[in-house]
Amino acid sequence: MNRFLDLFLMGCCVLLGIAILFCLIRAIRGPRFADRVMSINSIGTMIIAIMAILSVRLDAGYLIDISIAYALLSFIAVVVLVRLVLLHHGAEHSATPSPAGAADTPAAKTGAEAKQEPVTARETAVTKEEYNR
Repeated sequence: MNRFLDLFLMGCCVLLGIAILFCLIRAIRGPRFADRVMSINSIGTMIIAIMAILSVRLDAGYLIDISIAYALLSFIAVVVLVRLVLLHHGAEHSATPSPAGAADTPAAKTGAEAKQEPVTARETAVTKEEYNR
């Protein structure tokens, strides 16, 4: 491998390492859950890119196979993490006491009563505080 390509590949790995540090800072500081998930997902993607670069640099084809497996695991981990958080927030909201007159909501009614009243936009709207959790 020529010297220029070797320096270029190592420079790319260094730049990706610096970008990983910035994403790690974003994952720690937040402020929202979406920021944290995106930064963790970006870290996984950059690690996969570093593994691909090292595969070319070291002429080791097995690193590509490992990076593909790591990409699948990273994707599944993000999906599971988001699913768990959504379930947690759903359980948290259902465990909170409902306001007065909650028996009048469509969710509390059964049978024909629930079919007659449509769900309003106010009942399905997400507040800014709920979104930022």
